[in-house]
Parts: sequence; C-alpha cells; structure tokens
Amino acid sequence: MKTRLPVAALAAVALLAACSGGTNSGGSGGSSGTLTVASVDQGSVEAVVAAFETANPGVDVRLTTSGADQYQQQIRTQLSSGTAPDVMSVWPGDGNPAATHVLARPGYLRDLSDRPWAAKLPAAIKAVAQDDGKTYTAIFGQNGIGAIYNQQALDKAGLTPPDTWSGLLAFCRAAKEKGTPAFALGIQDNWVTQLVLYALVATTVYGPDRDFDRKMRAGDATFAASPWTTALDKYLAMEKEGCFQKNPLGTSYEASQQLAATGRTLGLVQGNWVIALLKGKNPEGTFTFKALPATDTPAQTLVPAAAGAGYGVNAKAKNERLALKFVDFVMSPEGMNLFASKQGSLPTLPGTGHRTDPALTDLAAYITTGRTVPFMDQLWPDAKVQQTMLSGLQEIFSDRSTPAQLLKEMDADYRAAR
Repeated sequence: MKTRLPVAALAAVALLAACSGGTNSGGSGGSSGTLTVASVDQGSVEAVVAAFETANPGVDVRLTTSGADQYQQQIRTQLSSGTAPDVMSVWPGDGNPAATHVLARPGYLRDLSDRPWAAKLPAAIKAVAQDDGKTYTAIFGQNGIGAIYNQQALDKAGLTPPDTWSGLLAFCRAAKEKGTPAFALGIQDNWVTQLVLYALVATTVYGPDRDFDRKMRAGDATFAASPWTTALDKYLAMEKEGCFQKNPLGTSYEASQQLAATGRTLGLVQGNWVIALLKGKNPEGTFTFKALPATDTPAQTLVPAAAGAGYGVNAKAKNERLALKFVDFVMSPEGMNLFASKQGSLPTLPGTGHRTDPALTDLAAYITTGRTVPFMDQLWPDAKVQQTMLSGLQEIFSDRSTPAQLLKEMDADYRAAR
C-alpha cells in the first residue's frame, strides 16, 4: 500500500479549482478538517484530491491507495472492525467483495440518494450504483475493455491492429516472428485474468444473445452450455499462438504495463484506464484503444463497457460532512473531467464539457452506437462467482484445471447464490 504525503497542488489543478465557480462540491471556503480516503485508483485520484483540498482550504485528505486484490480483502476487514476510512472505492453491481450490493446490504455504506447528482445518473449507471432503489456509489466514469496498442511499437513492427479473429491470430504470429509479442499479460495479479476473457465473451456470448443474463437468472442458461466455452477456447488459442509474452503467471500488472509502455510488446488487453498509467511510464508514447475481435465479421464485434469503480461513503464515517462534500466534488463537472482526463475514461453525466481523448475515439463510438455490454460480473448474483473464475483461470494457465471444470464450478456458485 502507498500512502499519499501532503503535496502542493499543481498549477493546472489550482487553476481548474479556481475556475470552478459555484458547484455542488462546495467551491471555495470549505472549513477545516481531516478526511480519510482509500482508493484503488492510482494515477488520477491524486489530482482530484489536490483540487478538492485547494477548493476547500484547511481540509487535509489522507489518501491511501493499493492494488485491487489487496484492497478488496482489506476493506471488508476494515468495515467489519470499524476501522474503515470515510470514503472508499466501491465497484458497481454485485460482482466482487467490494461491490455496491455486497457492501450496501450489511449496512456498510451511507445512502447517497439525497445528493444532487444521484437522480441525474443514466439508467444503466443507476442500475449498478443502487441497491433496493437507493444510490450508494458515486460512479464518475465509464470504461471499456479492449486492446491498448503502443503506436510507436506498431510502427516499428510494421503492423496494424486487426479487426477480425483470424486477423488477430495472424497479427500475433507476425509480432512473435518480429521478436515483439503482441500483448503483455500480467496474471500474477489474479484480477487481470478476466480481461481478455471478458473482451472475447462480449462478442461470442452477447453477440448472438443479448438476453443471456436474464436467462442465467431464470435458470434457463448456464456458463458450461453456452458460448463461454468458445470464449475460453479462443483465450487459450491466443496463448498457443504466442499472443502473450513468456510466463504471464510470473508477470505482475505493473510489469505488464512496463512491457507495453516501453514497446517490448505491441500493447496489452486492459481497461482504458491503463492508458494514463502507460503515458506516465512513457510520456512520449501514443496509446490507442481498439476492440479485441472475436469474430471474422467486424460489424458483429461488441465491447465490454460499463460503469467503472466509484466512491462510497462509510455509514460510520468519522467525518460524514467532508465525505459527502468529497463525493459531490467527484461528481461535479470539475471532478469528473479531471478524473476523465487523468484516467482516460468518459464521464458518466452529460454536459460536463469533457473533450474525449483521441485515444478513446473507438470506445466512444461503440458506446454511442450501443455496441457494448456490461462487465460480466456486474450482473452476477454473488461475488464468489468472479472469485472462482479468477482463481480458476490462473489454474488453467498453470495446467491444473480445464475450461470445462472452471465453467462447471462457476455454474455451481451461480446457482447457489441465485
């Protein structure tokens, strides 16, 4: 875990805050106090915190950040022991140990339905920010999962991003022959294992059946007897064709970023949030989001795109007033635009004046044309399904399990929670 030390606000952040005028975040003149914030967001929340402190003189935000796996384990422990921070990262929906439904049901989160931004959330965002009709999560950005390419590395290799499945395998073979693997894969961190699979599932499962999740909830479909098997086979076909660098299980999320940022791979399959981290490692680099194809008909390609992680307020926050002020700032045009520019995401609320990063042109087009599906775990009934999937994927890559066994186990967990 990294602890943020007090820092002076950057000139650009100070200017942004000075120009904010009257916002729901409270603007200038905030009273003094201490606010504790725990976040998985590394690389963008720091700037938002600095802007919040500048807009509220005398406020001291004590921020800690940690990796997703570590965070999800520790936040539940802190909440149950009464040592959790005032504000914390919370995922949408129901798919992991720190998701909205999972934390709201035991009473860990404060109801945010009274906040001025809550009623303005788009229906798709509201559905995963709420539990039992009440809003608990301030979701500030939309994200997608796809192939993130290093343009300089592509140019050096003389290759272009593929838009078909057969083209993808040919792309991987050509990249391998040139000595630069197509994609960095860092599945030492088990949450990363899902991203390639989700990118493939979007097209293979939801392309022919947008109603798949309703059928799963009704007991009319299963993972094991669906095109999830096709997606897993394609994932392993990518491994067999040399799409990834050697030893993905021994490569961390951080190390995979370094490989892609420095051109030792042509890119990586990740959420668009990684673009800001890649730019931090290679400020001169150009990185672009593209859909990961899973079919030979480009018009049928879909992209996983949905609400990203947001912030919730501890129901037992020591400084509830400042905690609410912070989430209101996060959801203000200033806060969302700053997050979006730093993180490389898209704001959840319209009318913020945000200018889309050219790297996200394709993602924005998929969202506006309705060619997206939610991140799969956000609609699952229990966090255990995702945890079984993550550990099972690591076991498949270490030859200790099979796709059929994994999907059977996911079905059992899904049925138990339904």
